Amino acid sequence: MAIQPMSAEPGSIIARGEAAGHLYRMMQVSECDANQLRNVGEDMRRLVTPLIVIALGGMLVGFIYRYLADDPTEATIGNYARSGIHGMGTALSGWVVHLYFTSRGSEWIRRWPLWFEITVRSTTMAIVVATVVVALQVALYGRGLEATWLAAKFSRIFVIAFVMSMMIGAMFELTQLVGSRVLLNVVLGRYRRPKREERVLMFLDLAGSTSLAESMGELRMHDLLTRFFFDIDKAILAHGGEVHAYVGDEVIVTWPLLEWASAARCIDCFFAIQDRIAERASIYWREFGLVPQFRAGLHAGPVVISECGDSRRQIAYFGDTMNVTARIQEYCKETGRPLLISADLLKHVPAGSNVSVETLGLTKLRGRAAAVGIFAVERQTQGTLDPEGNAGVGDTW
Repeated sequence: MAIQPMSAEPGSIIARGEAAGHLYRMMQVSECDANQLRNVGEDMRRLVTPLIVIALGGMLVGFIYRYLADDPTEATIGNYARSGIHGMGTALSGWVVHLYFTSRGSEWIRRWPLWFEITVRSTTMAIVVATVVVALQVALYGRGLEATWLAAKFSRIFVIAFVMSMMIGAMFELTQLVGSRVLLNVVLGRYRRPKREERVLMFLDLAGSTSLAESMGELRMHDLLTRFFFDIDKAILAHGGEVHAYVGDEVIVTWPLLEWASAARCIDCFFAIQDRIAERASIYWREFGLVPQFRAGLHAGPVVISECGDSRRQIAYFGDTMNVTARIQEYCKETGRPLLISADLLKHVPAGSNVSVETLGLTKLRGRAAAVGIFAVERQTQGTLDPEGNAGVGDTW
């Protein structure tokens, strides 16, 4: 029996196309699952790492306290272990209170003046820490509480915990105000003299903010911006970004270009922000009657960084890279694209396989003589197949 060659019937072509399409979609789903797992892993790392550090730090303080404050005749392994557990439990209880007051559940207190917020936070932390100290005293040493011990010790423990909580709270608010990296750089004097660094920059702003402010009013618009910036902060931090400044309805985010692993996540950061806002769409509809739309421009290049000002110091970025990024972000409105990136960025940070990159050619940006290569980036949610089952149709780069 002779074997007949397979003819290229239309049905077979369509079948191959459907099979290839199914395989392509499975690959996309797998990649999305991998991204979700990576984000979950990043969230766990950000939660577990400080937990371990604080627990070990509390244990070390417990050892030191046992060594300095107690009778040398009581310096047994058992007593040192109890002191270590005591210190660990105290530190972790304070950390739990801190986590609550920095979570969305404590948003109510942020509407009050800062002095009131710090006072409430410090009082709560002092009560919790003092209670944990007393409870651990009973659990670890097996002795009941005496009225004389409570009168002599509890008040002192509460006062110490309250004062330390006030100091930690004030330091935390200072860090939140200027940024932990900025504060560290100011203390170390890293940018006391101008310094040139390679950076990735993202300028992201709210679309239609002028008309929104006119229709909603300035106070409601401010509430919307505050909520929006709060919601996207987690996605920025999870992707290694650092908020440089909030300027009106715009946020400027930066990554060190030399740290390739961190810089490569700048494109994913934009889509993570999209996902975050989509997750909270119902809340925005309920509170503001809309879901905020936004657009962003990404660029990479040299930036001059230095301290400026005297009565109020800040870390300022200067250079052509800042100007080009701002113009790319403005160009998003002309093209109707939510995300535009420069050719300079793609040279250093190639886009992932889960996005499509379309060239818009060399573009003359406002206020700049030299043309810039611009690319539009979109996330691939479902592949487009040609009759042969090949994924991806269009002018992509």
